Amino acid sequence: MTQGPEKPAVRRRGDRAGVVAVRPVLAQVEREARVWARMWRGTTLTGVALPWLVLAAMGLGLGGMVDQRGDAFAGLGYLVFVAPGLLAGAAVQFAAGAATWPVMGGMKWTGSFHAATATPLAPMDVYGGFVLWIGIRLAMNAVAFLVAAVLLGAVPSAWGVLAVPAAVLGGLAVATPLAAFAATQDSDQSFELVERLVVVPMFLLSGTFFPVDQLPGALRLLVGVAPLWHAVELCRGATTGSLGVLAGAGHTTVLAGYLALGAWWGARTFPRRLAA
Repeated sequence: MTQGPEKPAVRRRGDRAGVVAVRPVLAQVEREARVWARMWRGTTLTGVALPWLVLAAMGLGLGGMVDQRGDAFAGLGYLVFVAPGLLAGAAVQFAAGAATWPVMGGMKWTGSFHAATATPLAPMDVYGGFVLWIGIRLAMNAVAFLVAAVLLGAVPSAWGVLAVPAAVLGGLAVATPLAAFAATQDSDQSFELVERLVVVPMFLLSGTFFPVDQLPGALRLLVGVAPLWHAVELCRGATTGSLGVLAGAGHTTVLAGYLALGAWWGARTFPRRLAA
């Protein structure tokens, strides 16, 4: 009796099953970069051009009317206030999209992750390289956004350059657990729920457009655990030069905790799914 072709076995390489090695991770990054190079024009629109347009509309359009009324936001003009919030918010929104549907594609639709593990790459190499590539894309988008914000006069402090790593850290704090979660799903239906019930409300309420102290007490407590709020505080503190050392360390620690938790989860979901 003739049997169909066997599915390539996942190569775990002994005790390297849950460990990330640098060179194999870079091989996965190279693969992601080659794919991106073929479609960079479309991704540039969503990652760079749209945030620029929102910044111009909210900061100059709406911000001009707000400033004419004399309403100060934390003692800042509205453009200066909203620009770092949009930087962090754009990073988180991009990370959420990049860590969900592409994982489903690699696991199920195209099978590229399974194909990668049929080579000397281990599942953790695939996960690590995939997340690292998201971080690189976040950095590219953040630099482009910050340049536009500087040209518009929305970055009054030279410390604003630190908003780039802050935005990257905020995006990765969302991307690592979402990629781990996406590896457990058999369809993409849950991704829409995550976007509508988690990502969009977080974007609207985490201090992106107005100070969180204007929210009711219960919502302020909820926002306080949201990774985007910590990223917004880091970015805004950097662009305005108002971030204290202790506050910066606290926000960074929280975001690093989300990142570490996501990496821990991904170290379990990716090998389990790719071995199935």
